[in-house]
Amino acid sequence: MSAETLARWQFGITTVYHFLFVPITIALSMLVAVMQTIWYRSGEEKFLRLTKFFGKVFLINFAMGVVTGIVQEFQFGLNWSEYSRFVGDIFGAPLAMEALIAFFLESVFLGMWVFGWDRLPKKLHLLTIWLGSIGTLLSAIFILAANSWMQNPVGAVFNTTTQRAEMKNLVDVLLNPVNLVTFPHVIAGAYITAGGIILGISGWHLAKLTKVSDDSDKGAADKSAWKWATKFGAWVMIIAGVAVVITGDFQGKAMTTEQPMKMAAAEGLCYSQKAAGFSFVAFGFDCTKPEGQTTSFAITVPGLFSVLGSPTYDVNTTMQGINNLNKQYAKDGFANTQLQKDTKAELQAAKVTNFEPSIPVSFWSFRIMMLLGFLAIAVGIWGALSVRGGRSPKGGKVWTAAMIAAPLMPLFANSFGWIFAEMGRQPFVVYGVLPTMSANSPGVSALEVGLTMVLFTVIYGTLAVVEVGLQLHFIKQGLPDVQEPVVLEDDDAPLSFAY
Repeated sequence: MSAETLARWQFGITTVYHFLFVPITIALSMLVAVMQTIWYRSGEEKFLRLTKFFGKVFLINFAMGVVTGIVQEFQFGLNWSEYSRFVGDIFGAPLAMEALIAFFLESVFLGMWVFGWDRLPKKLHLLTIWLGSIGTLLSAIFILAANSWMQNPVGAVFNTTTQRAEMKNLVDVLLNPVNLVTFPHVIAGAYITAGGIILGISGWHLAKLTKVSDDSDKGAADKSAWKWATKFGAWVMIIAGVAVVITGDFQGKAMTTEQPMKMAAAEGLCYSQKAAGFSFVAFGFDCTKPEGQTTSFAITVPGLFSVLGSPTYDVNTTMQGINNLNKQYAKDGFANTQLQKDTKAELQAAKVTNFEPSIPVSFWSFRIMMLLGFLAIAVGIWGALSVRGGRSPKGGKVWTAAMIAAPLMPLFANSFGWIFAEMGRQPFVVYGVLPTMSANSPGVSALEVGLTMVLFTVIYGTLAVVEVGLQLHFIKQGLPDVQEPVVLEDDDAPLSFAY
């Protein structure tokens, strides 16, 4: 394989791996803040125990997210130097803002939260977890602004002297129409994942306690706490799931406008079609065949794809096809943004003739994402019904499997969503501007990229074993015994790690 292909594999592996921790960090920090707020207002011990328990789960995940995220930025300079040279003026701005504002905010205040249980007054200590949570949201805003610019390069112009893209308007970059629909969709996906973690762990413990029938004071207290957390996690999943569906619909309509080729690849639509149907399954994609023969097998709902892409949900909307768009782009280039217009000559010189992404990858990643998302919502509904009216789940193999799947399904749905978003943008690293084949580092060999990819994979595999082992160890321990935090008056007393 070429250095470019290996560099793409390396970035894909490390990015998908890193993003396993990101949605949990974003949403679980806020949900832990909610638990601590309820404890602060009510004084009930079970909410302090839940805060400490899920705070520990969150902190292990946060540490792994920081470690794996550092690798991402190194790759821009090592494997993708031409990309960094071309877009550094724009892409570097939101990344710098993320590091200087968001990451500083979350790291500082999460540190104060961890070590401040016996150092800060209750109200001030509560404020630290909320500020840390806000930092994670700000981080998502800036990172998604950078990625959305790669999908829709607004607010920039091309300098013909330096042969680089230059920022024209930072506000346009941050308020990119793609970012405005991507951010709420990603955040909703994060909350359905974190809700799944709370439901899965709590529902599993609750079923165990129900089966044992422990009538002691501690058993009753544990059961009360897990039952509340089960209901809380289930409702977070349901509400976030509805938000995922709504924001996903908005994102599909924005994609139809800004990236019609990606939308066409999501359906495997080779030719433009009025009242285009949506296929639940399809095989044998081949856009070289005549219209009506581009798949060997498909189960399709007529008109549904047009409804998904139309701003007015018009079933008669004409959806553009891959072949039609290929001809249009080869002749006229891209003209959605000023930067795309400015770089038309450079794109023609690069001699890109096929603008079609991988149809099978786009098609199936899109559907796996949706299937896992809807199944996660169903598990959330089941979880809410299981504790309705004071009832408790009876457990069993199906319930245990559902509780294990509760966090995993939305987590993998997030991953497949990102695979679709990034693979559907190909063959561009900056859509309509910079081809991927022109963005990698010319001085880095395939052997060098391959060796580092193997090294990263081994290291990440080891970290995965450590992460899963730690999480399972603390999850099995259950709720910790706690005491009301007492603020120490001795300023020279050593800091204590509360977890």
